[in-house]
Amino acid sequence: MKVYTYSEARKRFADVLNIARTEEVFIKRRGGETFSVTLKKSGNSPFDVPGIRTQATTEDILAAVRKSRERSGVQNVED
Repeated sequence: MKVYTYSEARKRFADVLNIARTEEVFIKRRGGETFSVTLKKSGNSPFDVPGIRTQATTEDILAAVRKSRERSGVQNVED
């Protein structure tokens, strides 16, 4: 556990956050208030989404993308 005054924490904020990755950091203000800084790990990636079942084939999806691009004026790039 690390303890910083408000002034120290403000000057060394990047260090405070790096230390908070592994242990709790306390910041004390002159008036007696104490704050705790800890790392909050997020559970999932924003790209971790559930799949869906569909009857559409890869070719159906590619055709829909091509059609959408034609309507918007974007050129299709063929592999």
